Amino acid sequence: MVRRRLAVFIATIQLALCLAHFLLYETWTFSPAGRNIPGAFWIKLALALLSVTFVPASLLAFRYTNAAVRAIYRVAAVWVGLVTFLVLAAVSSWIILGAARLAGLEVSFHRIVELLFGAALLAGLSGIFNASCTRITRITVQLANLPAAWHGRRAALVSDLHLGHVRNGGFLRRVVAKILKEEPDAVFIAGDLYDGTAIDVRRAAEPLRKLAAPQGVYFVAGNHEQFGDDSKYLHAIAAAGVRVLSNEKVEVDGLQILGVSYRNAARDSRLASVLRGIRLDRTRASILLTHAPHHPEVAEAAGVSLQLSGHTHLGQFIPWSWMARRVYRQFVYGLSRLGKMQIFTSSGAGTWGPPLRLGSNPEIVVLEFK
Repeated sequence: MVRRRLAVFIATIQLALCLAHFLLYETWTFSPAGRNIPGAFWIKLALALLSVTFVPASLLAFRYTNAAVRAIYRVAAVWVGLVTFLVLAAVSSWIILGAARLAGLEVSFHRIVELLFGAALLAGLSGIFNASCTRITRITVQLANLPAAWHGRRAALVSDLHLGHVRNGGFLRRVVAKILKEEPDAVFIAGDLYDGTAIDVRRAAEPLRKLAAPQGVYFVAGNHEQFGDDSKYLHAIAAAGVRVLSNEKVEVDGLQILGVSYRNAARDSRLASVLRGIRLDRTRASILLTHAPHHPEVAEAAGVSLQLSGHTHLGQFIPWSWMARRVYRQFVYGLSRLGKMQIFTSSGAGTWGPPLRLGSNPEIVVLEFK
């Protein structure tokens, strides 16, 4: 049953990509100006080949890691991101043509296509550049019953680095250096350190050995660590000196720090059960580290003061950012409140799939506690 669903999912993705490339070709060649462009056959052939690159590259990436696979996957991932912008441009071209004809106006359809396709490619290239520029986001959080020792202390929150075929240990080293420059008192890594593809997990996690903070460095597993057996990922992270929180609580100078893995937080009933077992003291401040902002109402009912999450990526770029907002509503990004609990959702430091960001920035969050 699982294999059948996976096969259907893969086939659906591939069909969607083929249709997207067909739309691009038909849009480009619809008018006489487009049909008469030299090399139309080669454009058609190139689009046909590009339409079947991402799915095979992704399947290879889950099983193998070498220079060739990494190069193929990166090219395919970048192209899929660009295709998203090009499809939006194609759809916009048809909408403009339809509106013009309804208004009785004569327009050069191919000129419109050229302009919008050019703008789409520029937007995609901007997204690639933006995804490589990690920012520092600073916020202040006021927590009731915060222990005196934590007044004025700062913590760094980072999530969704997605180490794999696009980003690897070099990217993690740069992130670690940025965090250390901030001199935080604690560091929270909210899951998806890895991308879930084939990778030397210990070598990729090696830069974490340099990540130190007076009150500790903590990690909680995300969905990409838990596609299957997460032991190899968690062992590599623990071996690098990071405290892995697996549905448990630690107390640091009176502050309760909880960690619930993605698998145990995805269902509201399971999350409620885990939080009951942790035995949270409602009279003292607490921080829940969990990968996704799926069921904040459960954490609020359990008495959590602050939930820290990632996962959403803020959609990375349009139109996925619209979808992310519809799914996660006010919890899609930033600091929000539910009852007595505050929630901060980070847009993450890395990317999944296309290494593009437009309308969302890769970030490391520095929280100051009051």
